[in-house]
Amino acid sequence: MLRPHGMLGRSSGVRVLADGLKILIIDANPVRAEILKSGLREAGHDLVEWISDTHRLQGRIAALDPDVVLIDLENPNRDVLEHMFQVSRDVKRPIAMFVDRSDSAMIAASVDAGVSAYIVGGLHKERVKPILDMTISRFNAFSRLHSELAEARSALEERKVIDRAKGILMTQKSLSEADAYATLRTSAMARSVKVIDIAKSIVLASEVLK
Repeated sequence: MLRPHGMLGRSSGVRVLADGLKILIIDANPVRAEILKSGLREAGHDLVEWISDTHRLQGRIAALDPDVVLIDLENPNRDVLEHMFQVSRDVKRPIAMFVDRSDSAMIAASVDAGVSAYIVGGLHKERVKPILDMTISRFNAFSRLHSELAEARSALEERKVIDRAKGILMTQKSLSEADAYATLRTSAMARSVKVIDIAKSIVLASEVLK
């Protein structure tokens, strides 16, 4: 979903500024951080920030407002991983997490936390660009799925409300289902609102009058 110019909203995917992606590296080790920076520079990414400690991390990330976050943790314990997973849940950006070793439980936990790419071992600057591309691609794919799921849930909830409103009209006015829906639609058109808005009003009025 990357576009070379312009900007995408967070809900639809990764934004791309006219002069490139803004990438944040989180790594306590300057040598490892330099590997990431070097790989990003060679891939044409110059808007790179580096944080070497995790003090008040969420606030600092919010202030920097990166498009992509690369976290290199070397060999973290479970508490450190859980802290980073919470960062991923809160930040809602494409995140690639580098670790030296892991297990299936930690990989599953990273997916649940919204980490786009969980990379075990083998940090080389030549790998940075393909990993970055994969991270963005996975994030965009998940964002699309999340948006589609939210839309489907919203449509289902609206259908339930409209069906309830139709049922109320059918009972109160002895209408057929088709006539009840036609009444909802005519009322919505007359007021320049959506059918769901009229349906909600009918359902609310019915609840008040019980």
